[in-house]
Amino acid sequence: MRILVTGGAGYIGSVTAESLQAAGHGVWILDNLSRGHRSAVPRGAPLIHGDVRDRESVGALLRRERIDCVMHFCAASLVGESMEDPGAYFDNNVVGMIHLLRAMVDAGTHGIIFSSSAATYGEPERIPIAEDHPVRPNNPYGESKLMSERLLAWFQAVHGIRFVALRYFNAAGATERRGEDHTPETHLIPLALRAASRDGQTLSVFGRDYPTPDGTCIRDYIHVLDLADAHIRALERLDTLPERVLNLGNGEGYSVMDVVRAIERVTGRTVPVHDAPRRPGDPARLVASSARARDLLGWSPSHPDLEGIVRDAWIWMQRFPNGYGD
Repeated sequence: MRILVTGGAGYIGSVTAESLQAAGHGVWILDNLSRGHRSAVPRGAPLIHGDVRDRESVGALLRRERIDCVMHFCAASLVGESMEDPGAYFDNNVVGMIHLLRAMVDAGTHGIIFSSSAATYGEPERIPIAEDHPVRPNNPYGESKLMSERLLAWFQAVHGIRFVALRYFNAAGATERRGEDHTPETHLIPLALRAASRDGQTLSVFGRDYPTPDGTCIRDYIHVLDLADAHIRALERLDTLPERVLNLGNGEGYSVMDVVRAIERVTGRTVPVHDAPRRPGDPARLVASSARARDLLGWSPSHPDLEGIVRDAWIWMQRFPNGYGD
């Protein structure tokens, strides 16, 4: 198939583009490079420097390249930043989705796989979180993802757009060539690895008084290659899936200090930490039930081990100590 990967110069988008090529699909990348990297784009995948909010240009691209399906990754994705500037998040994520979907209708492209988020759930009522859990986002980022899912459902009902929305939990890990290089970096594993690399950084632990065994937050970490695999399986079943919203997680929770100890075992180094106040809106536990994805996609994580996820991220960071450098 011929796939347009929006946000394909970013972390998850570039890994998925790489996996799509390995599976024999044709791949085109659309990215405005505001947070992505040219050198993350897989060789052989044309990079179109543009924005999904440019409906006319996106529609022309879809027609010119005869795109069969869109994988939509591009989004602003920092919770704290969304609380400071919600307008920018709704403009980028929701308005961007509207223009992309209208361009798809214009061009006759009827398939899309959407990078959604566990942030749609808000404060969880029960663990593990299944797709029928109430959705009550507690920040503009999560709200923008939920609004985008609702747009997809309406465009399916009115225009016949076939979609799958994949709600990620915590993406982590790396491939041989592609890993996390964000500015600013907010994810625990790369921050803790930087602290372990003895570059003078210390890791902030935001709260030690949560109702968890060691008092720190618990999260569900999913290897980026497993996310890519789920996207390809969703692509193969896009026409037949009876459910359109699927969680992607390991179903196993690890605390902040569990991650720190795993990093110390993998690197053989100490992670210097300092205590910081809780961040507003941080739930104590976020752990996925991915039973629906397992049943409907025949998917299960191939890289479920926390130390394996950490090891892959560490190997990539050592190979590329300055990230992509662009």
